[in-house]
This record gives sequence, C-alpha cells and structure tokens, in this order.
Amino acid sequence: MSQPAKPLHRLAWRDGVMRDGTRVVADEVPVAIVHDGTTYAVMMASPADLADFAIGFSLTEGIIETPKEVDDLELVETDLGWVVRLWLSERPRSALTTRRRHLTGPAGCGLCGVESLSEAVKPAKPVGPGRPLAPLALAQGFDALAARQPLGDLTRAAHAAAFLAPDGSVMVREDVGRHNALDKLIGALARAEIDATQGAILMTSRVSVELVQKAAMAGAPILAAISAPSTLAVKLADDAGITLVAVARADGFEVFSHPHRIQPEQEHARVA
Repeated sequence: MSQPAKPLHRLAWRDGVMRDGTRVVADEVPVAIVHDGTTYAVMMASPADLADFAIGFSLTEGIIETPKEVDDLELVETDLGWVVRLWLSERPRSALTTRRRHLTGPAGCGLCGVESLSEAVKPAKPVGPGRPLAPLALAQGFDALAARQPLGDLTRAAHAAAFLAPDGSVMVREDVGRHNALDKLIGALARAEIDATQGAILMTSRVSVELVQKAAMAGAPILAAISAPSTLAVKLADDAGITLVAVARADGFEVFSHPHRIQPEQEHARVA
C-alpha cells in the first residue's frame, strides 16, 4: 500500500531568510468504494487502513450490519487512486439494490446517497446505557490518543479517531478527513469484534452532525472531541442518548448532553 505521507520540496521563509528544504506532507487520494461491481462513493482519503475504511463506511452508511456480510474484499491501486471492492452477501445486496433505485445522482463526500434535507438531518440511531466514565480516565484517553498519531506528528495535517476501552486501552485510526478517520476506527472495531457500546469515541476535531450519526451507528454512548460542537450535533446527540463531550483540553472539558455517564470519583458541587 502507498505511503500516507511523502516528503515534498518547499521554500521556507524563516527569520527573514528564504531557505530550501523539504516537508513531509499528508497524502490525499481518491478512494472508490465499490459494492458488487457498482461504485457507491468516491472519497478523498489517506491511503492507509483502507479495508477498515471500507468496512466502517459500509457500516455507518447502513449498507451492512456486520463485517460478516462482506463475502470478499479487494484493494486495487491504480494510477489515479485506490479502488476497494466489496462483494456482499444476499441480505445487504438486496437492500442496496433497492436503495440505488432511489439515488438521483452520484454520491460524494460526506452524506452519500442523500437526496433530501430530511435525510441529511435524520435522527441518529439511539444508543444503549453504556458504562460510566471518570473525568481522569477521559483525560488519560486523550493523552494516549495524542501519543498515537504518527501521521499527524509527521504532517500536522491529519485527524484521528480513537476508541477508549473500559480497561483504558485505546485503538486509533488517522486520516486527512475526520469522517474518514471515524469510519476507519469503526471498521477496525467491527473487524476485531470489539464492542463499541462499552467505551467512548475520542476525536481530534470539532463535532459535526455526521460524526454523531456515525458514532450512533456504532452504538458508542460517549463521543468526545477537542473542539466545539455545532448546535445540530448537540441536538442529535441529545435525541440519541449520546453523552457529548467537547472542548476537551488539558484543563478540563464541557459536557453538552447526557452528563450522567461522566461520573467523577468524588461528587463535587456544581458551579454555575
């Protein structure tokens, strides 16, 4: 598989002097997701963990319910980018055929196959009770995430998504796109048969509607990010029962919905 980052020549203006040199830059290529010979979407993504990406994308799009519904998967590199070919079992194949009849145009990045405003803001799938999470555990999870971003460290141009398990371990996936990073993570969790309903998803980005919808499809009861959410993301998370944590920094974080899952080791009085 091609490298997710490459050294490129550049000129740098520093301290009043123009200097010659190189910088490692994140690679971004077209990735076509093909189900049973028909292209469902072409996404711009980092060329790494593409099997995870294709499985996670197929899960969050509702095409498959489990990786076991993919009979085969093939990665094909071309001069223009990558093609990920998936062959589906009977149930998702029939459902996808029905869905294609309703598509009015080619799918693109983000909300693929959506043809109306109501579909774009459809309610997120309700999540289960999950497990409580202590503030210190959440902070340690973000510390672990920060230490496991090789592409981000090299390029300063990649997002990361992590799953914080009950035992404190983290699984991380990276991509130039935050949605892609989350799809890769969800695909990796599903392929490893890790139950996303018992942990938390951590993001290095702002919280958008699509991230809430994808986290809900994975069944994750806690979604936390280092930047702020949008108003609609908060509403969708609240409606789906997701604990939405944002603005997670070294000095603390803010909880926007369902705070009952964030349980300090000792109860403290709330300060308005």
